[in-house]
Amino acid sequence: MLRSYLPALVFIALGAGVGSLFAGLNRLFGYRNKRKPTTYRDDPYECGLPSEIQQGFRFGISFYLIAMLFILFDIEVVFLYPVAVQLKEFGTFALVELSVFIALLLVAFVYVWRRGALEWR
Repeated sequence: MLRSYLPALVFIALGAGVGSLFAGLNRLFGYRNKRKPTTYRDDPYECGLPSEIQQGFRFGISFYLIAMLFILFDIEVVFLYPVAVQLKEFGTFALVELSVFIALLLVAFVYVWRRGALEWR
C-alpha cells in the first residue's frame, strides 16, 4: 500500500526541498541583506510606469460582484465540456440532465441580470 503513495510522497518532498532551497538562497543572496531598503525600492513595479493607485484606494463592490459572477458561471460552464464529449456513451439521461443544468444556468443568469448585478456603476 505504501508503494502506491510513494510517487506522491516523493513529489511532495521534492517540492518542499526545492521551495526551501529557493527561500534559503533568497535569504542568503537577496538584495535586502546587502542594501538599505528605501521607499523607492519598495514600490511595486508597474510596467515601467509609476503606480497611480494610492494605498487607500478601494475598488467598488460592483467590480467584485461581476468578478465573482464571472468565476461562478465560468466554472459551471466548464462542467459542460466532459459531458458533451461523452454524450453518446451517456445516452438520453445525460442529455436531459444537461438540459436541466443549462436551464438552471439560464434562470440564474436572468435573475442576476434582472437584479442589476451586471451593470457597471
